[in-house]
Amino acid sequence: LFLAVCAVGIGGTFQYGYNVSIINAPTQHIHRFLNETWTSRYHKELSPDLLTFLWSVIASVFSLGGLCGAFIGGSMAIRLGRKGALLMNNIVAILASILMGISFPTGLFELLILGRFLIGINSGIGICVQPLYIGEVAPKHLRGGMAMGTSIFLTGGILTGQIIGLRELLGGETYCPLLLSSSCFPAFAQLLFLPWFPESPRYLLIDRGDELSCAKALKRFHGSSEYRREMEDIQQERFALDGEEPQKPWQLFTDRGVRWQLITVIVMTMGQQLSGINAIYFYATYIFEQAGISAEKIPYVTLGTGACECLTALTCGLLIDYVGRRYLIIGGYLLMTLWSIVLTFSLTYQELYSWVPYVSMTSIFAFILSFGLGPGGITNTLTAELFVQSSRPAAYMIGGTISWISFFTTGMLFPFIVNGLKHYCFLVFLLECSLVAAFIFLVIPETKNKSFLEIKKEFHKLNFGRN
Repeated sequence: LFLAVCAVGIGGTFQYGYNVSIINAPTQHIHRFLNETWTSRYHKELSPDLLTFLWSVIASVFSLGGLCGAFIGGSMAIRLGRKGALLMNNIVAILASILMGISFPTGLFELLILGRFLIGINSGIGICVQPLYIGEVAPKHLRGGMAMGTSIFLTGGILTGQIIGLRELLGGETYCPLLLSSSCFPAFAQLLFLPWFPESPRYLLIDRGDELSCAKALKRFHGSSEYRREMEDIQQERFALDGEEPQKPWQLFTDRGVRWQLITVIVMTMGQQLSGINAIYFYATYIFEQAGISAEKIPYVTLGTGACECLTALTCGLLIDYVGRRYLIIGGYLLMTLWSIVLTFSLTYQELYSWVPYVSMTSIFAFILSFGLGPGGITNTLTAELFVQSSRPAAYMIGGTISWISFFTTGMLFPFIVNGLKHYCFLVFLLECSLVAAFIFLVIPETKNKSFLEIKKEFHKLNFGRN
């Protein structure tokens, strides 16, 4: 089971984290490449406004690709299977890597834009399908910890991208094409390792009706002595669904039986993206400078933020099946609310006292730790648990679409929010975190050690009333 999580993670959410991270290191080199290409092509210099526009397209087209990937990820998981969709997805990543790698020597920045779009599609599909596979192969007493593999590989991708992007490694101008095309290595790793693992047993039995292959897969994952218990659980879900076909995303919006599950996924996904984590990274460089850290050393201090996220994802993975989902996610949002208050005060008095920047630095790391302990990891886990087999792929398509739209919207609006409110923007995030915590407290039941059918029954009263 552990090796299966690694095999799906390396080509899944790892790619998302890695490709979000590596684009920051070569910013100046890409600017220079755009200027030189434009001058040699049109015999005139690139205007600053057009340069900013082209750079914003390169940075944001990744989100557009992710949105497209979220649209098709669920359908691929139904048609090709969870494992088949992940394997096919690596072809997109390899093609994207080739395009980004040859864009510099050929002088075609259009290939870089196309490559970023394709790697966005790859990330969108990976974020949609990977949690599906993990959630369906995991036994219920390990489901939370295994589902945290999604978050662990995502944060691991961010940290790896930060390390690889250092100027001592591939962050220099000479190695820029190699850095941008390096996402082919996780893709090749998944193509090498994932074929050794079986398809999702739930998919094999419920969607395909292949009982023999399901039993064989369960024996591989759970052992010859334990697999029967899991087989009974899957059989019960299959019987309850009574041959129901996988639902389309638009069908979920009209299905009263999943109304509150769907509302929960939308609120949690938007809450995760709009929680202020992007604001923290935006302010990190400014706060580090105020604390007296030189500009050359800031990239190394920034590694600490990536290490914080990775550490908390691992910690959350160890705690989730003991503490439960509710306590961790509510606690995470409440702690983020607290650190938003501290940051607002410390940024207000940043220049009055010499020790205040260090309070701000501590708050940044504490905010990231709080995010990783709750919202960062558990959101995807709960999405897998709140739905039964027939509606789970569609739920991930909706959740993924909301996530990418929120991600794109935050990227577009965030600079204006910061310019307008300055450091008081954290008051907005404070309000958002406290409201999401209240919603989860009032609506979401604990899902620890419960089967998918038991969780569905928990929501029955909310969806249909007490009668």
